[in-house]
Amino acid sequence: MNTIRLTAAQAMVRYLSAQMTEDGERFIDGIWAIFGHGNVAGLGEALEHAGNTMPTWRGQNEQTMAHTAIAYAKAKQRRRAMAVTSSIGPGATNMVTAAALAHVNRLPVLLIPGDIFAGRAPDPVLQQVEDFDDGTVSANDCFRPVSRYFDRISRPEQLLTALPRAFRVMTDPANCGPVTLSFCQDTQAEAFDYPDSFFEPKVWRIRRPEPDNRDVADVAALIETAKRPVLVCGGGVVYSQAEETLADFATRHAIPIIETQAGKSALAQSHPMNFGAAGVDGAASANELAEKADLVIGVGTRFQDFTTGSWALFKGASRKLVSINVQGYDADKHGAIGLVGDAKVCLERLSATLKDHRSGAFEPQSRLNWLAKVDAHCSARTDVSDDYLPLDAEVIGAVQRTANEKTIAMCAAGTMPGALKLLWQAPQGGYHMEYGYSCMGYEIAGAMGVKLAQPDRNVVCFVGDGSYMMANSELATAVMRQVPFTVVLTDNRGFGCINRLQLGTGGAEFNNLYRSANIEVQPEIDFVAHASSMGAHAVKAKDIADLETQILASRERQVPTVIVIDTDPMHGPGEAGGGHWWDVAVPEVSDRPQVKEARETYLAALKDQRAD
Repeated sequence: MNTIRLTAAQAMVRYLSAQMTEDGERFIDGIWAIFGHGNVAGLGEALEHAGNTMPTWRGQNEQTMAHTAIAYAKAKQRRRAMAVTSSIGPGATNMVTAAALAHVNRLPVLLIPGDIFAGRAPDPVLQQVEDFDDGTVSANDCFRPVSRYFDRISRPEQLLTALPRAFRVMTDPANCGPVTLSFCQDTQAEAFDYPDSFFEPKVWRIRRPEPDNRDVADVAALIETAKRPVLVCGGGVVYSQAEETLADFATRHAIPIIETQAGKSALAQSHPMNFGAAGVDGAASANELAEKADLVIGVGTRFQDFTTGSWALFKGASRKLVSINVQGYDADKHGAIGLVGDAKVCLERLSATLKDHRSGAFEPQSRLNWLAKVDAHCSARTDVSDDYLPLDAEVIGAVQRTANEKTIAMCAAGTMPGALKLLWQAPQGGYHMEYGYSCMGYEIAGAMGVKLAQPDRNVVCFVGDGSYMMANSELATAVMRQVPFTVVLTDNRGFGCINRLQLGTGGAEFNNLYRSANIEVQPEIDFVAHASSMGAHAVKAKDIADLETQILASRERQVPTVIVIDTDPMHGPGEAGGGHWWDVAVPEVSDRPQVKEARETYLAALKDQRAD
């Protein structure tokens, strides 16, 4: 057996550079790195030597670097991914939030935090977290519950098993998620005689697991007898690249489609079978179908509480639930009849079994009525006073009117995720939302990741002032790398979304908007100056018309553009005839009459909630 002597870090980098997609590209497109004493000597040396065979990019924060990598993988439909490395200690734990985000959203990312010395001679090293009762624990054990695969590399030869396992997880459609390889810093520098064969190029296929024929027959029988079936389109449709298959299935068998956050834009909003968003932030046309359905067919969805209206949306007394999912855990939720397999394959098998069967129990005009209401609701108000602040719906309308087939709207937390799911009329592939973890601070870094993955698209990042303040530093990275995208920063002077929820559950306005926080001075943050200081082109829009002008101008630049606009903190996007109850527990005991009233409303709504 021929061998080559390499340090463990050199071996890792060489292996990563040889793992390929079916399209002949590296599966790991490159590695984001902030170096410290836990990774600079080992991985740093190996990455510098590798050059463009494994590109290294410097970011500003470990969490946001990982967010960029995750957004990239999502935009690539999990066909490619990125790695992220940090030193030990705070650099590593900064990535834990990002790992949780990737875990919830079933997205691949390779996290390589430095770790303490395997040999333990220098213990405790700088930044080492010591467990008084367990000598094997380090801060990196925080990654265990939020990683699909976790391994601690304490000997060089452990890479021979750990790295293939890591790629198996990241390319497995059922178990896809974050992988953490905790890399002891002395091990990184140790040498081993690795087999040459370990570094031969390997192609990782994204498999399409096939369903059990008996399950296909059972589900087809349910569809044939259903009077009012509805399809719920989840993110699994996108990752399976089953968009056209779902559209053909729905059209051929006359079953309308409603969308989740992750599934939105799998079909363009203009598709005649797309009845819009479902659930808490759902369209009237979609929720009416869901409420009356006797058969709910989830395709690649986790059935998260926003989609199901906290399991009070599907009101049919005898309704049945079918879940088509590549992961059995998701397929069997809430007593669903599971069809376990790849979404595209399952739909094809079902369609072949159903032949020419058509359901057809829905009103096609309802989606057109809904879309007409959306257009009216998102139009710019004209009969307003000089001190009028636009609603979020007007901001969405302005971006919508400037959009084309290449526009991608993206966001993560606050008001805009629900507003965009409800109101944004996406072209196919024109929507990128991180709402499994609803992580504030994902937006700027995520926008960069989307643009890196799809450089020919116009990426528009919606972010509130609260989220922007949490994590904005990758704006500087985007400037340095000349990654252009447009940021629409809505300034409502605090956490407007959660303030409205606070009031809606009977609470007093408290600690969300700056004006109700325990502060001495109301901050007047100059977001234009801040973004400009990092090299972005930044401007404040005077009104909705000016916002449209600035968005169009932003497409001509090679750096990010930040457009700030003041918005009304007290009024959300409005329902325009949609929406649904959401289970947010209201205190059982309170001195406030508003809370008592909200509690009664809450108890009444709970009666529609179903556990089955």
